[in-house]
Amino acid sequence: MTIFLTNDDVRELLSVPECIGALEEAYRELGTNRAAFRDRLELIGPSQNIGDYYMLKSVDGLIPSLGVGAVRITSDIKEVFERDGKLRQRKLPAAPGGRYTSFVLVFSTETTEPLLVYADGYVNPTRVASTTALGVKYLARKNTKTVALFGSGNQADKVVPAVSAVCDLDVIKCFSTTKENREEFAARTSKQYGANVVPVDSAEAAIEDADVSLCATNSKSPIFTKDWIKPGLHYGCIKSSEMDPQAVRATDVVICHTKTGESPFVTTHGIEEETVNGKKSTFAADSGIRELPTLADLICGNIKGRENDEQVTGFVNTLGIGLQFAAVGALLHRKAKELNAGNDIPTDWLTQAEMS
Repeated sequence: MTIFLTNDDVRELLSVPECIGALEEAYRELGTNRAAFRDRLELIGPSQNIGDYYMLKSVDGLIPSLGVGAVRITSDIKEVFERDGKLRQRKLPAAPGGRYTSFVLVFSTETTEPLLVYADGYVNPTRVASTTALGVKYLARKNTKTVALFGSGNQADKVVPAVSAVCDLDVIKCFSTTKENREEFAARTSKQYGANVVPVDSAEAAIEDADVSLCATNSKSPIFTKDWIKPGLHYGCIKSSEMDPQAVRATDVVICHTKTGESPFVTTHGIEEETVNGKKSTFAADSGIRELPTLADLICGNIKGRENDEQVTGFVNTLGIGLQFAAVGALLHRKAKELNAGNDIPTDWLTQAEMS
């Protein structure tokens, strides 16, 4: 039988520390060439009724040591808008009932059969935050106590338990452009995760005295600037557009998640006048991202990380990769079998007796 997990099933099965651990091992496999993934494929076309464009996207990954390969598929309609002078981008709940369409197929590398199908609404922000937390674990100072968090949406929400799992923190200072949002976010996440999250009134108040600065926004314009760099700081982001390329160039030790960036259509859609040196401002075009080592290189020891407390370190958490969904899929499949969770689908529905 093939197991099907709804988003609620996944939420019950997957903890943030487990996600961090699964990803850490997957990157160790990748860094030693025992795992693989392909760059993501984006097919983009016009949206007929709402939003600015439609995207059909897929990523895949293979982890032989776990016996799995996985493919993640998303079907999105996206909208570009401006808020507080910055361009932002969001997915629209365009599926019937005001829902989103995104799921993962997990296959056995031993029998080829589909082992698991899981909805990834909960996994998606959790694996991004867990990846960011691994950057903190391997690059931030060991005595990190204060985190500046930019953003108050769903992605920022998952950063709170993720970074708390790798650091013994005193406080997370949250800033977002809407006062009501950041105050509600701080109260809710403090209670939900047992963390000390406090709202602050400015970006400068957040970054002051922070050991770590993390961006988790939907901004298509830079959030973190070179002016915020100070000795000993570690910074991270969930997409390259949040970073000022000049800040990256001024960093002592900087890594990326993957050496590929989003398509030019996605990174520049909606940008008409915002330019850098006469060109549309995108991190991938301006920063030489393909020259950076990766998180997998760092975790498996191919490169050195922080060597002293004065160095500035950074993790540009660029695009997601299919390896993440394969690693989480292997974990979910094991736990679902142990706990008899989810629903069974006859595997015969998804396989055939002959090829014609």
